Amino acid sequence: MSLTTAEPAGTVPPGPTGSTGRSRRRGAAVEPVPYDFKRPIQLSREHQRILQLGFDAFARQAMTVFTSALRSVCQVSVTRIDQRTYAEYVDSLAGTTYLTLFSTEPVPGQGVLDIPLDAVMSCIDHMLGGPGTGAQPRRPLTEIESGIIKGVVDRLLAEMRYSLTDIVALDPQVTGVEYSPQFAQAAGPADVVVVIRLELRIDDRPHAMTVCLPFNGLHPHLTAAAAPSPVSNRERAQRDRAAELLHREFQDVPVDVAVRFRSTGLDPATLTGLGVGDVLRLAHPASAPLDVTVDDTAFAHATAGAQGPRLAALIVTTPEESA
Repeated sequence: MSLTTAEPAGTVPPGPTGSTGRSRRRGAAVEPVPYDFKRPIQLSREHQRILQLGFDAFARQAMTVFTSALRSVCQVSVTRIDQRTYAEYVDSLAGTTYLTLFSTEPVPGQGVLDIPLDAVMSCIDHMLGGPGTGAQPRRPLTEIESGIIKGVVDRLLAEMRYSLTDIVALDPQVTGVEYSPQFAQAAGPADVVVVIRLELRIDDRPHAMTVCLPFNGLHPHLTAAAAPSPVSNRERAQRDRAAELLHREFQDVPVDVAVRFRSTGLDPATLTGLGVGDVLRLAHPASAPLDVTVDDTAFAHATAGAQGPRLAALIVTTPEESA
């Protein structure tokens, strides 16, 4: 059973009265996406975010690998991460391409690194001193060409190991190379895989590059990476000591305290006419306590008094007690 989602609210279908213009102003229409209830999506947004961070780092390192090997300007960026069956992934590839199969220990199964054949030929042309431009042959590589590109693939897999360290201690090792996706038996046709699509630009010419990883084996590691880190007894004791020290130090922090009367309002004429010896009538009632404040915030009340030759204030209530 499948369900096709409708257009989002606010999208106006085109009509003979020019409603297409109004729809375009409100926002571009979103293509409906079929949803198969027999194969629910298990790759959550949090898992996608974790993979995005890991493969963003891989893309940056891959860009360095290609640029240094080809001695030409190269760019690599992640374009999409999604969940597919292995059959769907194979069907999305070109009929002839350069597929590197690699082990994914400790994740069970195999991974696939797909680099289009024209991109591989362009890389080899660059590394042999050629321009790397123009039409490239679409054929299996010779033994010499395979040895040249193998060094680049090995470096890419090493960077993948480094970039995914926070998710899983992956140890990718090349297990085979195929030119036809139909012969690459990395998983069963119905097995769920995670497909990371990247764009490789060599001299500003785009090439689609993909990485395929087994989902079932990767899922526990994604879940563990998304979970909060456990706190050991030692870390918990350190946090408790830090909180106790912070609380104790705050007890001795000096603050400026003011004891004041209630405010009294004056008109501008009276205020500007004040002189030495003038007496003001305060609005503070004689029976009302004074406010004890810190940064204009009253936290207690007091009455005026004296302690020896000094003026003093006796705390009589706090805001909690008066409430």
